[in-house]
Amino acid sequence: MANESSKKKDIAQKSNLGPAKPSKNKKIYLLDTNVLVYDPKAVFSFDGAEVALPSVVLEELDRFKKEGTDRGRNTREVIRILDGLRNQGSLGTGVKLDNGSIVRVVFMRRDKMPLFPFELSFEDNQILYDAVTLKEQGYDVRFITKDLNARVKADALGIATEDYIKEKISIDDFYKGWITVPVPAVVLKHHDPQILQELSQDTDLAVNEYVVLESQHNSYNYRVFRYLGRNKFVPVREPALRWPIKPRNVQQLMAMDLLLNDDIKLVTLFGPAGTGKTFLALLIGLHKVLVEDAYEKMLVARPVVPLGRDIGYLPGDLQEKLYSWMLPIYDNMDFLMHSATNGAHLDVLEEEQHRGKKKKGPGKKRRKRKGAMESLDNLVKRGKISLEAITYMRGRSIPFQYIIIDEVQNLSPHEVKTLITRVGEGSKIILAGDPYQIDSPYLDFSSNGLVVASQRFKGQKLFGSVYLSTSERSELSQLGGELL
Repeated sequence: MANESSKKKDIAQKSNLGPAKPSKNKKIYLLDTNVLVYDPKAVFSFDGAEVALPSVVLEELDRFKKEGTDRGRNTREVIRILDGLRNQGSLGTGVKLDNGSIVRVVFMRRDKMPLFPFELSFEDNQILYDAVTLKEQGYDVRFITKDLNARVKADALGIATEDYIKEKISIDDFYKGWITVPVPAVVLKHHDPQILQELSQDTDLAVNEYVVLESQHNSYNYRVFRYLGRNKFVPVREPALRWPIKPRNVQQLMAMDLLLNDDIKLVTLFGPAGTGKTFLALLIGLHKVLVEDAYEKMLVARPVVPLGRDIGYLPGDLQEKLYSWMLPIYDNMDFLMHSATNGAHLDVLEEEQHRGKKKKGPGKKRRKRKGAMESLDNLVKRGKISLEAITYMRGRSIPFQYIIIDEVQNLSPHEVKTLITRVGEGSKIILAGDPYQIDSPYLDFSSNGLVVASQRFKGQKLFGSVYLSTSERSELSQLGGELL
């Protein structure tokens, strides 16, 4: 047993030290656990460099692997990747990848513990200790983590630290899906304004990007066109729905145009709270399923990323848990029902007033009355709407459905990829969310799946995106968002 213990110690010491004398300032990337969970293929993202995984990261992965959450699934994928690398060589001394990088596991050195200001009983601090050790060995250490506080600690220790972002998307430069061009009011009267051709030649317009021609002196006087590519534009007009609900601003008009177009299979709607993202997706989804019969049913799902305890802690069976989690969907449906019912009531009053002023002749047609809307529970019972947790969508193929995923800003690009690849024949998927309100601790505006998906799909014929900036909630809600 003593000999076996001695062998393990020798292996650990060799793995600790890595190359005996690294070349001066040789760069090494030390990855935090959250980076691997965010992107299971992160080890392949550092071409020609050395990538180090602290041993404590493997311990954390071991704990996460049994979870039924997205973190658990991503963790299991990471472990499978590392196991595949193990078959190519020793992770203790380093495995060379096809891109020229080397991946190895590093261990804490306990034989010569330097002065360290943070408590080593915490795993995050043990990773930072590894960073300090590698720096003492002569490496130019780059600590890669999505944990803000870990980056603060690393900076205090003199360790260079970075967030893990494959591509930086600026808050100011992200793809909004539309541009506004001020023009003289007379231009809006032209059937095919010449300025559109000038824009298509001078501006890098993406397919399905909108151009809002707006009067220079009256922002409420405008016309909207969608770019089809090859210098072609199509005018956007207000749609006629079964229910008397209309877009309240130009951004909602563009969103409804995308949602109603069956040729556009992927739509991203994003913007601050109260702009109507979920409301519009539900409204058009109901129209497509109940009126046009274009899809068999509407599937609505939300990620389980709570501010407090997750869905597993909620009382009741799965359906009762989902009811609590889907309350925002019920709220939007209640508002839809109220708007539709109120609109139908106003139609009746208008018709009665019209009939009172002018009697209906025998040859006159009776005005078609727009009906009210069914409740969400009735639609669920009839199989026209399905409410699901994203957890249960993996591994499925979902054909002929109108799919709405809400709160997508809380999903990583890898998770969004998993959802989009579930979309089957004849289906359409809408990703909606507010990138300014992210509950996931390791995501931000630039790295969340909603913004990244919009940026990556930009210019594809089957994709469209609209950023909604105008809040249509109550005056108090809008004022609260501005002042608080």
